[in-house]
Amino acid sequence: MQSFKKELQRLNRIVSFIEKDFGYLGINKKQELTRLIFEISKKEMLPPERLFGKLPPGNFDTIKRYLVRRRYPSASIGNEITNLYLPKIKLDEKAVFHIENKPFYPKEIFIEHLAMDSVITQRFKNAFPEGRIKEISSLKEYLKNNKRTFTLEDYNKRRDTIFIVNEKYDFFKKCPCTKNAIGCGYHIFNLSFGCIFDCTYCYLQRYTDTPGLIFPANLKDFFERFHSYKKPRMRLGTGEFSDSLMLDNITEYSLEIIDFFKKYPDIRFEFKTKSTNIENLLKANHAGNIVVAWTFNPQRIIDENEFYTPTLIERLEAVKKCVRAGYKVSCHFDPVIYFKGWQKEYKNVIEMLFDTIRPSDIAWLSIGTLRFNPELKQVIETRFPGNKILDEELVYGFDNKLRYPRNIRIEIYSFILKILKRYSKNLPVYLCMEDLTMWRDIGLKPGNIFR
Repeated sequence: MQSFKKELQRLNRIVSFIEKDFGYLGINKKQELTRLIFEISKKEMLPPERLFGKLPPGNFDTIKRYLVRRRYPSASIGNEITNLYLPKIKLDEKAVFHIENKPFYPKEIFIEHLAMDSVITQRFKNAFPEGRIKEISSLKEYLKNNKRTFTLEDYNKRRDTIFIVNEKYDFFKKCPCTKNAIGCGYHIFNLSFGCIFDCTYCYLQRYTDTPGLIFPANLKDFFERFHSYKKPRMRLGTGEFSDSLMLDNITEYSLEIIDFFKKYPDIRFEFKTKSTNIENLLKANHAGNIVVAWTFNPQRIIDENEFYTPTLIERLEAVKKCVRAGYKVSCHFDPVIYFKGWQKEYKNVIEMLFDTIRPSDIAWLSIGTLRFNPELKQVIETRFPGNKILDEELVYGFDNKLRYPRNIRIEIYSFILKILKRYSKNLPVYLCMEDLTMWRDIGLKPGNIFR
């Protein structure tokens, strides 16, 4: 709440100044000046009044040009500021995220009629006996009957509600790689929707309009559909629309999945997670084709952006246990967050990783920098008004997503690759959602790098 009040005061002071000195401008031009001054003041930790007196004399174009160069110095050098995203600043006290220091415990569990007698339903009932159980005909019908505008306030409350459904359509899909990027050939096992963790950069904040977390009860139907979907030597996994293991102690999805894929030794199945909920994995009898994947960031980034998630040390301890149990692991430095001192902290993360496991334990390793659809920017600053990830330069990239300027991305990828090569020159590394020129600029060759 303190962050919200601070940013609201900052915004109000800037709006008052713009109205007083630039009231003659149109609404869009006033909005652009307000946005630029707000972001510079926040990033540089300056009272906005310190900026007012430094604005150059002249017309709107002269003032905007000065502010843009100050706000986007790297992008200005690289000529990447031809089309900036300068939307209206939306601060809403009701939409602010507040971390709750209590265990995850849903208040309501809605169960589709066809899933009432399922094993998953019984597991959720046993795990949350105080949760209110309500039978519904279908999730689709429930949403139709309770149709209203879905707000960020609703998103903040999504952990209160569980939906147990019989999935009928979205079983598998090819990873929807961003336009003009080099794809990695990944396929999504579309199991569960929604997450109990809260990451500032998560695209689900804008993507979902369902007021709860969704868990399918009919895992056997996924397996049945897989027979016609499968391709030789596929890489597929869960974790695109949820966290693969966040509630695995309850769903026990992993046990059934591991057992099923014993029949397909050429398939690599990946559980993507930030959790340490690995007890089922440790007791499972797997066939060596299961990969357990973690996202890694410096602890500072975890503390500021990955709420409710385990610490870096806890994740690394889980990695160690899975390797001892015979699993290959994959490591995702994605998203890499740019900030002052990032080199030292990411170098430390990599050193900690290879103090824990050997390069040969890694199935594959991805690197990707922060990027998102432009509309998510307003969502992030509304839910997390004190966030720091929006303070860095974010401009339109090759796919019209907001990204760091190209020279910064090259610096990040080159640095991380350099550190990784100290441990092994043969690590199967790929870039996530980057175009061919970026691969070439940092010396990577697209191809079949997966073991």
